[in-house]
Amino acid sequence: MENSILARSDRMPLPNGMELRLLSALEVLQARREAAGLAGEDRERALCSNACLLARALTCQGKPVFASGREALAGLTVAEIAALSQKWQDFDRRENPGLTLDGEELERVKKN
Repeated sequence: MENSILARSDRMPLPNGMELRLLSALEVLQARREAAGLAGEDRERALCSNACLLARALTCQGKPVFASGREALAGLTVAEIAALSQKWQDFDRRENPGLTLDGEELERVKKN
């Protein structure tokens, strides 16, 4: 995704030199569809969804670290997937506030 209309920053550096990047709506839909194909049971869907999201969001020197959600599942532990997914979600909420802002927050976003 190039620059978001509302986001202040579309990338967040990680301590290991990698970055998490915001995803377009299309990329999120693609991650969900890929996850649906990987998950054998409903209880696997969250893990697969997070892995597929990270496959698109986790980059190193501007290139994806994983080619697919399946690769992310094979290359990361459950704890790593959970921690990185939480970081991405926090980053997305902070940088891409959406349309439910109160007046003061909306004015701050407009100024930025």
